[in-house]
Parts: sequence; structure tokens; C-alpha cells
Amino acid sequence: MKLKNRKANWNSIGNLFLFYNKPDTLENDELSFIIDLVEYYRPVEPKDESVISIESLIEFLKNNPEDNSFFKEYIHTKLLYKKFSRMLSDSGILQDSDFMYEVKKRLFAKILPFQPEKDTLEYILNQVFFKSDDPVWINKIPLEELQSLFQILDFKDIYASVEEKSPLNELIKAMGLLSQRMSGRAMESDVIKMVPEYEEKESPFVAFEKEMLLVTKKILENKPHFIEINDESYKQMLVLHKQCEEYVDSAFANSSKYGISLKVNQSLLRIRQQLHRIKILVTTLIVQRESDRTRNSIQLILRLIKYNCQKNNVRQLINESTQLISYEITQHTARTGENYITESTSEYFSMLRAAIGGGFIVGFLCIFKLLLSKLETSGFGHAFYYSLNYSLGFIAIYIFGFTLATKQPAMTAATITKALETGMKKQTQNENKHSSFAQLFARLFRSQFIAFVGNVFMAFPVSLLGVWLIDYFFGVNIAFEKSAKLINDLSPITSAAIFHAGIAGVFLFLSGIISGNVSNKNKHNNVYYRIKEHPILKQNFGIERTNRIAKWFENNWAGVVSNGWFGVFLGSTASIGVFLGLNLDIRHITFASGNFALGLYGSKFIIDIPTLIWSIVGIGVIGFMNFIVSFSLSLGLAFRSRNIPISEIKLLNKAIWAHFKSNPISFFIPVKSK
Repeated sequence: MKLKNRKANWNSIGNLFLFYNKPDTLENDELSFIIDLVEYYRPVEPKDESVISIESLIEFLKNNPEDNSFFKEYIHTKLLYKKFSRMLSDSGILQDSDFMYEVKKRLFAKILPFQPEKDTLEYILNQVFFKSDDPVWINKIPLEELQSLFQILDFKDIYASVEEKSPLNELIKAMGLLSQRMSGRAMESDVIKMVPEYEEKESPFVAFEKEMLLVTKKILENKPHFIEINDESYKQMLVLHKQCEEYVDSAFANSSKYGISLKVNQSLLRIRQQLHRIKILVTTLIVQRESDRTRNSIQLILRLIKYNCQKNNVRQLINESTQLISYEITQHTARTGENYITESTSEYFSMLRAAIGGGFIVGFLCIFKLLLSKLETSGFGHAFYYSLNYSLGFIAIYIFGFTLATKQPAMTAATITKALETGMKKQTQNENKHSSFAQLFARLFRSQFIAFVGNVFMAFPVSLLGVWLIDYFFGVNIAFEKSAKLINDLSPITSAAIFHAGIAGVFLFLSGIISGNVSNKNKHNNVYYRIKEHPILKQNFGIERTNRIAKWFENNWAGVVSNGWFGVFLGSTASIGVFLGLNLDIRHITFASGNFALGLYGSKFIIDIPTLIWSIVGIGVIGFMNFIVSFSLSLGLAFRSRNIPISEIKLLNKAIWAHFKSNPISFFIPVKSK
């Protein structure tokens, strides 16, 4: 086992004790001995070790009574009667429903850790076990060795006393604090709103708190200071604890009906964490055999170390806090995405018509942007006008029921993830389990393909016709000055087209997130119902028309907002890049097609063959980058929201390849299944 010692001459436990077992050695730093002792056994790579043995320490203490006596007195002085109830009730548990505040607090604590008062156990653990992976190697120390050390140092088990500051008293105090906090949080109006089925019932949290008080009172007032597993009050407490868990589960499950805000999500998550903490701590009160007294005492120490080391875990906070929100967002995009995947021939050509309509509008947007670029204004002015141009165009595409091809991946990722979930329920571990997924992916791919075709082949002639009409009626070739740039920006080898297309893919993903988030928030805040029952609207427009307004908002508002923001993202990126001195811009396949037409007309169709070929290739590459970036990000979010392992991607690819080999034409046009 590789060891990393602070002192090179401490190559043995004996040398370590020889250094510290002297008068005045610990005057300046009373904890330095235990810090160096832990450092002696701390491995360089805890995960690489199967077992961490402290047998050398145990043997040394057995064979050296004087050092044993010194160490025993030292440890008892440092550890006994140190307060730790707040560690059990707070460490690793959300302290605030404000997600960003909690993240910032934990990040700051990683850089400059909070240091409690010196009369607390948390202070000692902060100084000694300050690495996040310390629980990993400590839990690899055999329990038998820990029990031997426990006996050698004459530690009493936690059931020996219930006086103030005793371990058992601190444990019960922490459990009481946790139950009180749960009851208060569960009574908040935003939380109760998530479980209307409990409104007329007694809160299980209040009943649990009462029952737990009975159990802890029995432990504090009677000897022995523990209970057996068959204790009736304990059994009733477990039943009520289960009801509290069901309460939280129902609240999370109801998020699909009522939506959920990040604040409510954090409140429910906090209650769930507190329930889990109590569930673990309550087992410490149970003693069946005499050996359980020592075992439970050691387990309490190990838990304290674990909780303290993981209290500032930012990754876990983000994962737990965002999972349900991401699920609700992807649920919305899943329902919307079902409209983007064609199956029959009629749906296929309906998608083509919608894509042609989208390409028609984009053709005009290309011309409008070229005209706006000629305005004498600031960088902010250009960003504003470009954003307005894009936003209005995308909203028009959405309202008229047209399609922008690369909007599909962000909206369909969750839909195909649901198919993946279905495949995962099958027991076989091969690509056949995902055969239905492969068929769905083929439908998606051909839907994307025909949308590309409709967008690209309509945006090109509309832009070309538009610039020609302007030249014909006004005698101005508006694309002449920028023709070289419009064409060169398409080349994947002489420009940053690939990178810029990837940026557009990120924005496509974000627009899908915004759509789902707006839908979730509106549902949680009953926005559509508020509109429907708005007294002024009903009085002025009538009940029927007000209902239609509410229905329109319910069906379309999330899409309008997301498309509006997508336009802002695309329109402002270049100006932000100029401001930051970075090469930032966007490339979108449909706009690339329209700009190609403008560039050709601006150059009077005088273009060399290699440039022409690379421009056409560039349009395809831009489309691929738009698709792959937005789809990958959206699929990753959908995977995470449903806890699907990344390892499934391998089987997924095999299933898609097998389906492609058996029926390649189905990836491009609708055919009957074989």
C-alpha cells in the first residue's frame, strides 16, 4: 500500500509516537498528532486499495502501555463531550430552497471552508478528515480492527449516558430537529399544493414527529437507553415514516399534472434528504445483541466523517436538484416532439410542405439581415435588429405551422428516449432489445432529412429571387459588397463554419430547454386557468372567446417564447463576439442555403469550381453540426432526467446499424416494415 507521510522520518508508528509523546510537543497545535496519524494511514489513491489495515497501530498500543496511556488520554480529551447534533441535522442536506444560493455557498465553502467553534466535533473533523475521499478509505478498514481499537482506547458505547452533550443525547437532539424542520416545510402552501389529496388528512409528518418523541422519551428516561426492533412505538414510527416518504413521492409524481418550480423542487428534495437521514439514524437506536452497542457506536462515527466530508458536494447537489426539472422539461419536448416524427407517406410529405414553408420565410430573413447589415448603427444596434429579424421570422414559422429543420432534434430527443426506456425493460443484453428504438430513429432521420430538403431547396430560390427583384426594380445589387464573405463563410476548410454551426446547435438545444421550462412554469402557476377565469377578459371578450385565448396560450406560448429567444441567440452572437474580441458567430443550414444564393448573385455567378464545391459541402457539414450538437445535448439531458446509463448507447448504435443494413431506404423515405 502506498503511503504519503508528512514527515519522512515517520516511517513507523513508533517514530510518530516518539515525536509526540513528549512534554510541550502539542502546545502550539493540539490536533497535530491525530492529523499526522490519519495522514500516516491515508492512501494516495483510496479507490485503488481493497483493504486499509490499522493493525500496526493496534499492535503498537498493545505492546507499549505508556504510549497507550498517553494516546488514550489524548483522544478522550479531544473527542469526548464534543457537540455534533448540527452535523447530523445539517451536513449534506439542503439548507435553502434557493438553488443558486446553495450552489454558491458550497463552492465558496470548498475554497474557504466554514470553521465551527472549537468545542464541536465538526471542528476536529474539518481539521483531520478534510479530503472528500476520506470516507472511501476509512470504510475499507475492517470492522474487527475498529472494534479492537475501540476497546483498547476504553471508549464507552453511546448508550452509556444520556446526559447533556453525550453522544446519544446529541443524536436524539439531531433527530428531533430534523423532524421539526420536515413538519414545517411540509406545511408550506407551495408544497401542499403539490399533494391536494392530503389536504383533508392529518399530516403524516406531524404524526411521525409525535411518535418519534415518544420513542426518544422512552430511551432518555428508561434504562437501558435503547429499544428493541419489536418495540411497538418503533414499529408505528416506521409506518409513519413510510407515509411521509409516500407524501413526498406523490408530490414529485404530481409534477406532471401541476408542474413544479425549482424552489418547490428544492423544498421537496430537502424533505426527502431529511427523511433519509432520520431513517439511517433511527437504526442507531436499535440494539438486539450486546455486540450491536459497539457496532452502532462505530457506525455513528463513520457516518459523521462521511457527512462532514460530503457536506459541500456541488456535483451531487446539481444532479439531485435538476433531475426532476429536466424530466418535466423533456416531458414537454417529448409531447411536442411527437409532431416532428413522421410515419406514413402522407405525414412525410406534410413535413416536406411544412419545411418548404419554413424555407420560404428564411429566404426573406436572409435578405432582411443583409439589408440590416447596411445600417449605420452600433454593435448593440445590429444585435438588436438582427435578433428582431430572426425572432419574428421564427415565431412566424412556428405560428403558421411551418418547420425549421434543425429545431427537430432538440424537440425529439426525449421522445426517442422513451422508446429507449421501453427497450431497457427487456432482459436481453443485445441490440435486439432496442429494435423498436432503431425503427423510431429511422423515422426521425427521414423526417429530419425531408425537412432539410424542404428548407434548403426553398430558401435558396427565394433568396435568389428576392435579391434579383431588388436589383431589377431599384438597380442595386445589395449582395455585391458582401458576396465574397457570404460564400467563404460556408467553407469548412477556410472558415470557422464548423465551430459556428456547433454554436447554433447549442442554441437550438437551449431553445428546446426554454420551451419545456416555460410550459412547466405556466402549468405550475396555473397561468392558463388564470387567463380562462380572468374576470375582465370574460367581461370584455365573453366566456367562449376567453376560453379560446387561454387554449391558444396553453398550446402555443411556450413555442413562441422559445422561438423568440432562439432568434435573440442567433442575432446577438456575432456582436457579442466582436465585443469580447472572439471569433463567435452562428451558421445554420437553412440560412447557409439562402446566403449561398445571395453570395452567388452578388458575385454575378463568377465563382471557381473548388469554391463552389466546398460551399455546397459546407452547407451539408453545417447541417450535420446543427443536428449532431443539438441532438446530443438534448439526448444527454433526456438520459439524465430518466437515469438511463450511458452504456446503453453502445447497444443503441448496434441496433441502428442492424436496422440500417436490413432496410436502408427507410432512413430516407417511408416504406412498409419488413
